Amino acid sequence: MVFEAGIPMKKLTRGDLFSLEQYSEARPEFRAQVIAHKRNRRVPLGPIAALYFEDRLTMHYQIQEMLRAERIFEAEGIQEELDAYNPLIPDGNNLKATFMVEVPDEEERRKILSELIGIEDEVWVRVEGFEPVFAIADEDLERENAEKTSSVHFLRFEFTPQMIAAAKAGAALGIGISHRKYTQQLEPLPANIRESLLGDFD
Repeated sequence: MVFEAGIPMKKLTRGDLFSLEQYSEARPEFRAQVIAHKRNRRVPLGPIAALYFEDRLTMHYQIQEMLRAERIFEAEGIQEELDAYNPLIPDGNNLKATFMVEVPDEEERRKILSELIGIEDEVWVRVEGFEPVFAIADEDLERENAEKTSSVHFLRFEFTPQMIAAAKAGAALGIGISHRKYTQQLEPLPANIRESLLGDFD
């Protein structure tokens, strides 16, 4: 069975979800598909940062896992999860991603996060031939304070029709960070990641 095949980036509804019983049966196969899909959606940016690009399939999985973990089956609770995660599904003219600073040691992570305040605003995606598109970060809530930034941020990258047309026509994609304490660049993106991200513009 293949899930989500051929479905554009429309938002999820209750009718798209498995019941808890159905998900229990479908989960092994669904989870395997999502893990394989996510391999083409992760972009490492140096030794401690990565972007995980979200789409309808990754959000479907996230919602199902939340419903399963919390044993949520009431309509109101299901709708709350849909409302929380649907905004991370691309709209056809943007890319959406979870940005993570991945430092296992808690003390070291705290120190690094204090040096990386504002990093979420310095992450960019570039279509070859155009200026970089910098992220719009954390639209749901503020995730940094005067002492440190968060290790997790939700980012949106908005593209012009010209950028999207160029990308679909074969222009390379690049991703980077321009923070004064942490500068990274990956250009061009590997073909498998580029191909997966182009699907977000459908």
